[in-house]
Amino acid sequence: MRRVYKAAIKGCVASLNTLLQTDQLILNKISLTSFTETPLHISSLLGHLDFTQAILEKCPKMASEFDSLKRSPLHLASAEGHVKIVKALLRANNDVCLVRDQDGRIPLHLAAMRGRVEVIQELINACPQSTKELLDGDTVLHLSVKYNHLDALMLLVENIKDDELINKGNQDGNTILHIASMLKQLETIRYLLSVPSIKAKVNTINRIGFAALDLLDHSPKDFKSPEIRDILRESGAKKATTPTPSNFLPIKPAAIFTVPIKSPSGPKAWCKKFINYIEHQGSNWIEETQGTLMAVATLIAAMTFQAVISPPGGLWQEDYTNGAGSSSCKKYPCLAGTAVFGYTYESAFELFLIYNSIAFVGSLMVVFLIISGFPLQNKFCTWVLTAVMCTTVYSAANAYVMSMDMVTPDHILRRIDWMHPMWAFSWLGSIVVVSLSHIIRFFIWCTRRLSILRHQKKLLRLQQLKNPDEHLNV
Repeated sequence: MRRVYKAAIKGCVASLNTLLQTDQLILNKISLTSFTETPLHISSLLGHLDFTQAILEKCPKMASEFDSLKRSPLHLASAEGHVKIVKALLRANNDVCLVRDQDGRIPLHLAAMRGRVEVIQELINACPQSTKELLDGDTVLHLSVKYNHLDALMLLVENIKDDELINKGNQDGNTILHIASMLKQLETIRYLLSVPSIKAKVNTINRIGFAALDLLDHSPKDFKSPEIRDILRESGAKKATTPTPSNFLPIKPAAIFTVPIKSPSGPKAWCKKFINYIEHQGSNWIEETQGTLMAVATLIAAMTFQAVISPPGGLWQEDYTNGAGSSSCKKYPCLAGTAVFGYTYESAFELFLIYNSIAFVGSLMVVFLIISGFPLQNKFCTWVLTAVMCTTVYSAANAYVMSMDMVTPDHILRRIDWMHPMWAFSWLGSIVVVSLSHIIRFFIWCTRRLSILRHQKKLLRLQQLKNPDEHLNV
């Protein structure tokens, strides 16, 4: 019997034939030994095709034998990717395709986990039903994504015509797109979103209320994250509006009613919607758009710096004193390198410098806070940056208006005098709306904090009344 196993390890058919001539029932007596594997297990694992075919010809029932871990020869050949041996075993008995080993895996699961593309095709052809078998809630598609085998995934998607199975969630409700987003598999995500049935379900929510875009944002950030986020958003991906806490599962309603319910309308409803919007929206806009904010602040800083070096109206090219060269130089000497409009339009130029300096300092503050690693997700920091950016943009706009007034001739200004009221009202309206939203948000935050503090004080008083001795000891 040991000589049979040695022949299986070497794949020597001649030795097997010699042993069969000595004892024709030697293969049938394998089950009487203490060996955990059969010779067919060994030859299937090592890829000895001729030896495998010789055993199947003499003892075909050995294809249905299992080792101590309940694995058939087909399990081992599928995991190792021996395509021809898989074909021979399937011809002998294809019912083994649905047999599970000790860990609950069928041969197709092992082939998907190892990325054996040709073996996957043979197993699907022999038993299409095997594609619907789950492993701890995961489909073969989930296994291909988890083990990052894109070729195997593409083959499975092409062979599986059931859209429901392709978009099926696992025990956590995660689809294959969810898993690919968590693992940041860029090429896999591109392929999945090219499949119409998967792209149509891009906003599917798992059992904790997260869509694929939410899982990407909750995963550790790396250089792939921005590109994957852009790909998902281009395909219509959105964040879940009301994610469920991770320690709760969504509760299914007992009954579904088809009676239409009208949403509330009127001034009160609109006011409530506005308050909810400004309360919940915009709290993380700085964290999400740090790159854009950095670029805008840098651009404003460069513009305002350039406006000081090359001010409107230009610079004096030489010194003029006692009114020489211009009547503007009678009061103060006009020195080379100083601004011309500093003498001709003193008040307007002073306002220009004030607004320009505020915009320059504000933009530098924003750049410094971003590059210093400040906790931008903090609400107070969010309000500070918002106020600084609004002030910066407002000051830059005012500096532009002052420059326009100084360099534009009076007869042109009289023709476009309608621009000043329009500019003033538009800016004033924008400032009022933005300021109102932030004031309301700040008021709501303060109110909630005060209510929490009152509740904590109330609980503390109750504890003191219940245990006065403990309080005194403390």
